[in-house]
Amino acid sequence: MKIQYLAVVFIIIMLPISLVYSEYVKAQVETLQLQISYDTKLDNATSDAIKAFQLNTINSSTSDLSNSKIRDIEAAANSFFTSVATLFNMSGYNSDVLKEYVPALVFTLYDGFYIYSPFENTLDEETINGIKPGSTYTGAPGEEVTGLKPYIYYSCRYIKGSTDVVITYSLDNYITIQGTSNGHTISDAGYLLDNVSYNETTGSVRYRGIEITTETQLSEYISGTKYNYVKINGVKYYLDSDGSWFTILNGRKNSGQGPFRDEDNDMAYRYYKEAYEFKQRLQSYGITNLTSADAVNQNGEHLSALTDEDGNVIYDFVNGNYKIFNFDGIEEPDSDFNQHRLSVIRYVIESNLSVALANYNNYGTGSYEFRMPKLAEEDWDRILNNVSLISFLQGLSIGGKIYNGYSVINNNKNEEVVTEDSIYIVPDINNDNDSYHRVTDKDLTVNSNSRGVFNIDFERKSIATDSSETTYYYYPHRQLGCYNCYVAQTNVVTVSNIYQYLDSHSDIAKVYYTALGRERYSMYKSFRNPEEHLNQFK
Repeated sequence: MKIQYLAVVFIIIMLPISLVYSEYVKAQVETLQLQISYDTKLDNATSDAIKAFQLNTINSSTSDLSNSKIRDIEAAANSFFTSVATLFNMSGYNSDVLKEYVPALVFTLYDGFYIYSPFENTLDEETINGIKPGSTYTGAPGEEVTGLKPYIYYSCRYIKGSTDVVITYSLDNYITIQGTSNGHTISDAGYLLDNVSYNETTGSVRYRGIEITTETQLSEYISGTKYNYVKINGVKYYLDSDGSWFTILNGRKNSGQGPFRDEDNDMAYRYYKEAYEFKQRLQSYGITNLTSADAVNQNGEHLSALTDEDGNVIYDFVNGNYKIFNFDGIEEPDSDFNQHRLSVIRYVIESNLSVALANYNNYGTGSYEFRMPKLAEEDWDRILNNVSLISFLQGLSIGGKIYNGYSVINNNKNEEVVTEDSIYIVPDINNDNDSYHRVTDKDLTVNSNSRGVFNIDFERKSIATDSSETTYYYYPHRQLGCYNCYVAQTNVVTVSNIYQYLDSHSDIAKVYYTALGRERYSMYKSFRNPEEHLNQFK
């Protein structure tokens, strides 16, 4: 056969293959481009929702109370769907259509989380008629509604011998314990700390060798006027010029509070002293020998690995048999307690979320089966260490496959939790022209006027006057962030353990530990009796 004939045969055979392959590659590229576009849009919508939640909570003095928190979260969820509808509008999807492809939004908070998803309303007519219009549980009995499901705590049950307790964890080292041990009922809560000493004779408290004392009265600006204040159970009470006390309630001045003691602040001292006492009580309860292997489910069966509906291991919960309450560096990131705490939080979120996504198939109208995607480990690190929003978008066609995406966005400035990174240092708190610095700033020096400040106290807030209804914006603290350590972050020491770093910086440690203790102690805690706690400061 002549070479020309062979060339013609080759072209006849290869040309269709090349054309098909070219179309296949083009389709794959378009699918990949569309997937990246959807990922970006989902991230942007999730970020918008977090920003809405952050804005609402920073400007609300009741954001840590359950009814106010639900309101802020529902507003954030509405912001998410509005943003999604706007971002996907060019693709032909409106808000109502897109809701069918969002099986769940997960708002992880201080000691638990909310899942925003469809569910069947089980309330009767009489109960529904008593609920305010527009709340989460409106709708006829049996009707499908979309809203917040009941709050789920980061809790785990443990059984060992005569001990049967439920421990609720949080995003820091605060725990709540309820149950029985050695025939005694336990109902207690507190912060877990190591290296705290208390001298009953002198009343002195030391943490990691640093003596914790009172600090001068706290003060901050409101619309140009500087006020002394005390922060109790998440609420700031300000001392007015006429000697009365007031709060800022949802952007308005609320008078008639207090009176409170106008003296040096002792919140940090109370934080470390009560942590010391909590440790003594834990030891007296006889529960400090609990191990990770003592964790059980609601039926009393020992927990093992979390698996999906196909039997594949999603997450190994127990991951060894170690003591939970090993107080040797218990508050440090790599302690056994912290590793177990993170395991519990992850297990509770993942197991409940898997059920929520699986149940969504009962409400969906399409043929797509919603399933729990595998979250990356770096995403879990972000979820487990701060307030965050996890959003899911599944079932949209993107050409060659079906889109199955999720997004995780943190809220690093909130009233929910004080992390180790939430405290900035102002070298001279009396100088409004000074700068605030990260704790690990290489050039940071402190003195008697230095103070640690909670990061959200540098954020802009608003207040409305009663007369003209004019809204004024102000900054509680006027210092600006140090450019090298806060903005560019080129002059900071990278550390994995802030506690070990501060062991060799005792002067900074005193300022930092005082601020960390003060802010954590003054945060809202649901376990407290609000009236009794408030009376301690009058």
